[in-house]
Amino acid sequence: MVSPIDIQKALSGMDYPASKADIVRHAEQQGADKEVLDALRNIDDREYEGPSGVSSAAFD
Repeated sequence: MVSPIDIQKALSGMDYPASKADIVRHAEQQGADKEVLDALRNIDDREYEGPSGVSSAAFD
């Protein structure tokens, strides 16, 4: 099970605002595991202002 902390670790160093594609790409470059990447691939395709918005979308 993915936790918000896992999402935040994968997004460490991310520049915002960021699109879903940018977020997924960054997580891949950070070596995020499959569960984290799957969660990020399921967020809405929009621009995110910060990590809390990404976490909210991932756990909605």
